[in-house]
Amino acid sequence: MVLALAIGNLALPAQAGDACVDFKWDVSRERALFAGTAAALTAGTDPKSAPVIVPDRLYALRLAAQDHVKFAAAPAKKSAGTAAYAGLASLKLPAQGSYRIAVDLPFWIDVVSNGTLVSAEDFQGQHECSAPHKIVVFALSAAPFVLQLSGATQDNVLLTVTAAPARKL
Repeated sequence: MVLALAIGNLALPAQAGDACVDFKWDVSRERALFAGTAAALTAGTDPKSAPVIVPDRLYALRLAAQDHVKFAAAPAKKSAGTAAYAGLASLKLPAQGSYRIAVDLPFWIDVVSNGTLVSAEDFQGQHECSAPHKIVVFALSAAPFVLQLSGATQDNVLLTVTAAPARKL
């Protein structure tokens, strides 16, 4: 019993210092994906060159200089600075619904459907966490979808897409 208490006490400081535990949602699915091995892809520089990504996988996307990317729609947020990176991916979803897009760095995430930006339903992030750093929720119903990443300060980002659990009232 003393050994169990000692082991339990050793785990407490690590959990208390974990910057990724303060999300307002259950992000255990995203955390598990970020702990796995990423599939390496080069993000598209226009909608036609965008690689296909699917839910429940971790991707390492290589981005391009943002001024070389032709977006499907103008990003909702203008990037500050000239050394920004960006890229596009095509989302292949099994069904309509709410989806979470989780990334490891602070940058802008847009989803475009038929040339129009889809409004985000919700978002959250943890400044000291990178697994994930930021999660944005979108209600997606009218395919095709282009995922647009912009304003990144690094040219390689980690990303997952997961179905959002049903909201409890």
